Amino acid sequence: MDLLRSLPIGLYLENPVTWLHQLDPRIKLIGLISFLMIPVLATTPFRLLMVALLIAITLTTSIPFRVLKQQLGWLLVMGLLIVLIALIAPDGLAVTHQPRLPLLDTNLPQPTSYRYTLVTLDLKFKTLAITRRSLDLGLRLACLLFTIIYSTALFLLTTAPEEVTAAIEAWMAPLKRWGVPVTEITLTLTLSLRFIALVLEEVQNLVRSVNTRGINWKKLGLKRSARVWLTVVERLLKNLLLRAEQIASAMEVRGFTHPNRHHVEWYQFRWRVGDTLAAIALLGLWIVRIAWGQMS
Repeated sequence: MDLLRSLPIGLYLENPVTWLHQLDPRIKLIGLISFLMIPVLATTPFRLLMVALLIAITLTTSIPFRVLKQQLGWLLVMGLLIVLIALIAPDGLAVTHQPRLPLLDTNLPQPTSYRYTLVTLDLKFKTLAITRRSLDLGLRLACLLFTIIYSTALFLLTTAPEEVTAAIEAWMAPLKRWGVPVTEITLTLTLSLRFIALVLEEVQNLVRSVNTRGINWKKLGLKRSARVWLTVVERLLKNLLLRAEQIASAMEVRGFTHPNRHHVEWYQFRWRVGDTLAAIALLGLWIVRIAWGQMS
Protein backbone atom coordinates (compact mmCIF):
# COMPACT_ATOMS: atom_id res chain seq x y z
CA MET A 1 0.00 0.00 0.00
CA ASP A 2 1.27 3.43 -0.93
CA LEU A 3 1.62 5.33 2.33
CA LEU A 4 1.65 8.74 0.63
CA ARG A 5 -1.69 8.09 -1.08
CA SER A 6 -3.42 6.32 1.79
CA LEU A 7 -3.01 9.07 4.40
CA PRO A 8 -6.38 10.74 5.04
CA ILE A 9 -4.99 14.08 6.23
CA GLY A 10 -2.63 16.50 4.52
CA LEU A 11 -3.07 15.34 0.91
CA TYR A 12 -3.22 17.75 -2.02
CA LEU A 13 -5.71 16.82 -4.74
CA GLU A 14 -4.37 17.97 -8.09
CA ASN A 15 -7.22 16.58 -10.21
CA PRO A 16 -10.04 17.34 -10.62
CA VAL A 17 -9.69 21.10 -10.22
CA THR A 18 -12.66 22.29 -8.16
CA TRP A 19 -13.88 25.81 -7.47
CA LEU A 20 -12.04 25.64 -4.13
CA HIS A 21 -8.78 25.11 -6.05
CA GLN A 22 -9.43 28.28 -8.05
CA LEU A 23 -9.96 30.52 -5.03
CA ASP A 24 -7.17 32.86 -4.01
CA PRO A 25 -5.05 31.20 -1.30
CA ARG A 26 -5.18 34.38 0.79
CA ILE A 27 -8.97 34.22 1.10
CA LYS A 28 -8.80 30.48 1.71
CA LEU A 29 -6.37 31.05 4.57
CA ILE A 30 -8.72 33.61 6.10
CA GLY A 31 -11.56 31.13 5.65
CA LEU A 32 -9.59 28.45 7.46
CA ILE A 33 -8.85 30.79 10.37
CA SER A 34 -12.53 31.73 10.47
CA PHE A 35 -13.65 28.11 10.67
CA LEU A 36 -11.12 27.52 13.45
CA MET A 37 -12.16 30.56 15.50
CA ILE A 38 -15.92 30.76 15.00
CA PRO A 39 -16.83 27.52 16.85
CA VAL A 40 -14.95 28.68 19.96
CA LEU A 41 -17.47 29.55 22.71
CA ALA A 42 -20.32 28.95 20.25
CA THR A 43 -23.55 27.21 21.15
CA THR A 44 -24.25 23.62 20.18
CA PRO A 45 -26.78 24.48 17.43
CA PHE A 46 -24.30 26.87 15.83
CA ARG A 47 -21.56 24.24 15.93
CA LEU A 48 -23.91 21.80 14.23
CA LEU A 49 -24.57 24.50 11.64
CA MET A 50 -20.82 24.81 11.01
CA VAL A 51 -20.53 21.06 10.48
CA ALA A 52 -23.44 21.13 8.03
CA LEU A 53 -21.85 24.08 6.22
CA LEU A 54 -18.55 22.25 5.81
CA ILE A 55 -20.30 19.17 4.45
CA ALA A 56 -22.39 21.32 2.09
CA ILE A 57 -19.26 23.05 0.77
CA THR A 58 -17.66 19.66 0.15
CA LEU A 59 -20.71 18.31 -1.68
CA THR A 60 -20.76 21.31 -4.03
CA THR A 61 -17.29 20.39 -5.29
CA SER A 62 -16.39 17.55 -7.62
CA ILE A 63 -14.07 15.81 -5.16
CA PRO A 64 -14.03 12.04 -5.88
CA PHE A 65 -15.90 9.74 -3.53
CA ARG A 66 -12.75 7.80 -2.63
CA VAL A 67 -11.19 11.00 -1.27
CA LEU A 68 -14.37 11.93 0.59
CA LYS A 69 -14.42 8.46 2.09
CA GLN A 70 -10.91 8.96 3.46
CA GLN A 71 -11.51 12.52 4.63
CA LEU A 72 -15.08 12.36 5.94
CA GLY A 73 -15.54 8.71 6.84
CA TRP A 74 -13.25 8.30 9.81
CA LEU A 75 -14.09 11.78 11.16
CA LEU A 76 -17.82 11.01 11.20
CA VAL A 77 -17.17 7.67 12.88
CA MET A 78 -14.93 9.29 15.49
CA GLY A 79 -17.50 12.02 16.13
CA LEU A 80 -20.22 9.41 16.60
CA LEU A 81 -18.04 7.50 19.06
CA ILE A 82 -17.38 10.69 21.03
CA VAL A 83 -21.13 11.38 21.27
CA LEU A 84 -21.86 7.79 22.39
CA ILE A 85 -19.10 7.84 25.02
CA ALA A 86 -20.32 11.20 26.35
CA LEU A 87 -23.90 9.90 26.53
CA ILE A 88 -23.09 6.91 28.70
CA ALA A 89 -20.46 8.71 30.80
CA PRO A 90 -21.40 10.71 33.93
CA ASP A 91 -22.33 14.31 33.16
CA GLY A 92 -19.79 15.67 35.67
CA LEU A 93 -22.26 17.54 37.87
CA ALA A 94 -21.56 16.98 41.57
CA VAL A 95 -25.25 17.25 42.48
CA THR A 96 -28.07 14.76 42.78
CA HIS A 97 -30.99 15.47 40.50
CA GLN A 98 -34.37 15.27 42.19
CA PRO A 99 -37.36 15.21 39.81
CA ARG A 100 -40.09 17.66 40.61
CA LEU A 101 -43.02 16.06 42.46
CA PRO A 102 -46.64 17.04 41.95
CA LEU A 103 -48.55 18.84 44.69
CA LEU A 104 -49.90 16.66 47.47
CA ASP A 105 -53.51 17.81 47.44
CA THR A 106 -54.01 18.28 43.72
CA ASN A 107 -53.28 16.42 40.52
CA LEU A 108 -52.06 19.44 38.60
CA PRO A 109 -49.71 18.69 35.71
CA GLN A 110 -46.11 19.86 35.64
CA PRO A 111 -45.72 23.50 34.53
CA THR A 112 -43.40 22.56 31.64
CA SER A 113 -42.35 19.43 29.80
CA TYR A 114 -38.70 19.95 30.72
CA ARG A 115 -36.80 16.86 31.87
CA TYR A 116 -33.14 16.88 32.79
CA THR A 117 -32.81 13.09 32.39
CA LEU A 118 -33.78 12.19 28.84
CA VAL A 119 -33.44 8.40 28.83
CA THR A 120 -32.77 5.87 31.58
CA LEU A 121 -31.35 2.48 30.58
CA ASP A 122 -31.80 -0.19 33.24
CA LEU A 123 -29.07 -2.76 32.66
CA LYS A 124 -28.44 -5.78 34.82
CA PHE A 125 -25.15 -4.52 36.21
CA LYS A 126 -25.75 -0.77 36.12
CA THR A 127 -28.30 1.92 35.36
CA LEU A 128 -27.29 4.41 32.66
CA ALA A 129 -28.91 7.83 32.57
CA ILE A 130 -28.61 10.03 29.49
CA THR A 131 -28.95 13.65 30.58
CA ARG A 132 -29.19 16.91 28.71
CA ARG A 133 -25.72 17.91 29.83
CA SER A 134 -24.11 14.69 28.58
CA LEU A 135 -25.84 15.03 25.20
CA ASP A 136 -24.81 18.67 24.90
CA LEU A 137 -21.23 17.87 25.93
CA GLY A 138 -20.95 15.04 23.38
CA LEU A 139 -22.30 17.18 20.54
CA ARG A 140 -20.00 20.09 21.46
CA LEU A 141 -16.87 17.94 21.50
CA ALA A 142 -17.75 16.05 18.32
CA CYS A 143 -18.63 19.19 16.35
CA LEU A 144 -15.56 21.08 17.53
CA LEU A 145 -13.22 18.20 16.68
CA PHE A 146 -14.85 17.69 13.28
CA THR A 147 -14.71 21.40 12.38
CA ILE A 148 -11.08 21.86 13.37
CA ILE A 149 -9.73 18.72 11.68
CA TYR A 150 -11.89 18.69 8.56
CA SER A 151 -11.58 22.40 7.76
CA THR A 152 -7.79 22.04 7.89
CA ALA A 153 -7.89 18.86 5.80
CA LEU A 154 -10.15 20.50 3.20
CA PHE A 155 -7.83 23.52 3.04
CA LEU A 156 -4.77 21.34 2.44
CA LEU A 157 -6.73 19.17 0.00
CA THR A 158 -7.44 22.11 -2.31
CA THR A 159 -4.35 24.30 -1.73
CA ALA A 160 -0.85 23.50 -2.95
CA PRO A 161 2.07 23.95 -0.51
CA GLU A 162 3.43 26.83 -2.61
CA GLU A 163 0.06 28.60 -2.39
CA VAL A 164 -0.04 28.12 1.37
CA THR A 165 3.43 29.62 1.68
CA ALA A 166 2.55 32.55 -0.59
CA ALA A 167 -0.62 33.30 1.39
CA ILE A 168 1.24 33.24 4.72
CA GLU A 169 3.99 35.48 3.34
CA ALA A 170 1.41 37.91 1.95
CA TRP A 171 -0.42 38.29 5.26
CA MET A 172 2.85 38.47 7.24
CA ALA A 173 4.42 41.09 4.94
CA PRO A 174 3.61 44.04 7.29
CA LEU A 175 5.74 42.41 9.99
CA LYS A 176 8.86 43.15 7.94
CA ARG A 177 8.73 46.71 9.26
CA TRP A 178 9.55 45.41 12.74
CA GLY A 179 12.41 43.22 11.53
CA VAL A 180 10.55 39.91 11.51
CA PRO A 181 12.27 37.49 9.08
CA VAL A 182 9.13 36.75 7.05
CA THR A 183 11.01 35.35 4.06
CA GLU A 184 13.04 32.96 6.20
CA ILE A 185 9.91 31.76 7.99
CA THR A 186 8.01 31.07 4.76
CA LEU A 187 11.02 29.38 3.19
CA THR A 188 11.38 27.13 6.24
CA LEU A 189 7.67 26.33 6.10
CA THR A 190 7.84 25.33 2.43
CA LEU A 191 10.88 23.12 3.02
CA SER A 192 9.12 21.51 6.00
CA LEU A 193 6.04 20.71 3.92
CA ARG A 194 8.23 19.20 1.21
CA PHE A 195 10.37 17.29 3.71
CA ILE A 196 7.33 15.56 5.24
CA ALA A 197 6.75 13.73 1.96
CA LEU A 198 10.42 12.68 1.89
CA VAL A 199 10.18 11.29 5.43
CA LEU A 200 7.08 9.28 4.55
CA GLU A 201 8.75 7.99 1.41
CA GLU A 202 11.82 6.82 3.33
CA VAL A 203 9.69 5.12 5.99
CA GLN A 204 7.66 3.40 3.28
CA ASN A 205 10.77 2.15 1.46
CA LEU A 206 12.36 0.79 4.62
CA VAL A 207 9.17 -1.00 5.70
CA ARG A 208 8.88 -2.57 2.25
CA SER A 209 12.50 -3.67 2.35
CA VAL A 210 11.92 -5.41 5.70
CA ASN A 211 8.73 -7.09 4.48
CA THR A 212 10.32 -8.41 1.30
CA ARG A 213 12.97 -10.27 3.29
CA GLY A 214 10.34 -12.47 4.93
CA ILE A 215 11.83 -12.30 8.41
CA ASN A 216 10.42 -14.80 10.89
CA TRP A 217 9.98 -12.57 13.93
CA LYS A 218 8.98 -15.44 16.22
CA LYS A 219 12.29 -17.22 15.72
CA LEU A 220 14.30 -14.04 16.18
CA GLY A 221 12.95 -13.32 19.62
CA LEU A 222 12.50 -10.00 21.35
CA LYS A 223 16.16 -8.91 21.54
CA ARG A 224 17.01 -9.73 17.92
CA SER A 225 13.78 -8.15 16.68
CA ALA A 226 14.61 -4.98 18.60
CA ARG A 227 18.11 -5.02 17.11
CA VAL A 228 16.68 -5.27 13.59
CA TRP A 229 14.34 -2.33 14.15
CA LEU A 230 17.14 -0.27 15.68
CA THR A 231 19.12 -0.91 12.51
CA VAL A 232 16.13 0.21 10.43
CA VAL A 233 15.75 3.41 12.49
CA GLU A 234 19.47 4.12 12.16
CA ARG A 235 19.22 3.69 8.40
CA LEU A 236 16.19 5.98 8.32
CA LEU A 237 18.05 8.74 10.15
CA LYS A 238 21.04 8.40 7.82
CA ASN A 239 18.80 8.64 4.73
CA LEU A 240 16.97 11.69 6.11
CA LEU A 241 20.24 13.45 6.95
CA LEU A 242 21.49 12.66 3.46
CA ARG A 243 18.32 14.14 1.93
CA ALA A 244 18.67 17.24 4.10
CA GLU A 245 22.30 17.66 3.02
CA GLN A 246 21.27 17.34 -0.63
CA ILE A 247 18.58 20.01 -0.19
CA ALA A 248 21.05 22.34 1.54
CA SER A 249 23.61 21.85 -1.26
CA ALA A 250 20.96 22.51 -3.93
CA MET A 251 19.89 25.72 -2.19
CA GLU A 252 23.48 26.89 -1.85
CA VAL A 253 24.21 26.25 -5.53
CA ARG A 254 21.11 28.20 -6.57
CA GLY A 255 22.02 31.20 -4.44
CA PHE A 256 19.65 30.71 -1.51
CA THR A 257 22.32 31.44 1.07
CA HIS A 258 20.48 34.66 2.01
CA PRO A 259 16.75 34.86 1.20
CA ASN A 260 16.71 38.67 1.05
CA ARG A 261 19.18 38.59 -1.84
CA HIS A 262 17.16 36.07 -3.82
CA HIS A 263 13.42 36.78 -3.83
CA VAL A 264 11.26 33.73 -4.43
CA GLU A 265 8.03 34.10 -6.38
CA TRP A 266 6.01 31.34 -4.76
CA TYR A 267 2.71 31.97 -6.48
CA GLN A 268 1.17 34.62 -8.72
CA PHE A 269 -2.02 35.88 -7.10
CA ARG A 270 -5.11 36.38 -9.24
CA TRP A 271 -8.17 37.94 -7.66
CA ARG A 272 -11.38 36.81 -9.37
CA VAL A 273 -15.09 37.36 -8.92
CA GLY A 274 -15.34 34.13 -6.93
CA ASP A 275 -12.83 35.48 -4.41
CA THR A 276 -14.98 38.56 -3.86
CA LEU A 277 -18.06 36.40 -3.32
CA ALA A 278 -16.11 34.20 -0.90
CA ALA A 279 -14.97 37.26 1.06
CA ILE A 280 -18.57 38.51 1.28
CA ALA A 281 -19.73 35.07 2.43
CA LEU A 282 -17.07 34.99 5.18
CA LEU A 283 -18.08 38.47 6.33
CA GLY A 284 -21.70 37.35 6.45
CA LEU A 285 -20.72 34.26 8.44
CA TRP A 286 -18.96 36.42 11.05
CA ILE A 287 -21.99 38.74 11.25
CA VAL A 288 -24.29 35.75 11.83
CA ARG A 289 -21.91 34.40 14.49
CA ILE A 290 -21.79 37.72 16.36
CA ALA A 291 -25.56 38.19 16.14
CA TRP A 292 -26.18 34.60 17.27
CA GLY A 293 -23.84 35.08 20.21
CA GLN A 294 -25.66 38.22 21.32
CA MET A 295 -29.07 36.51 21.12
CA SER A 296 -27.88 33.55 23.18
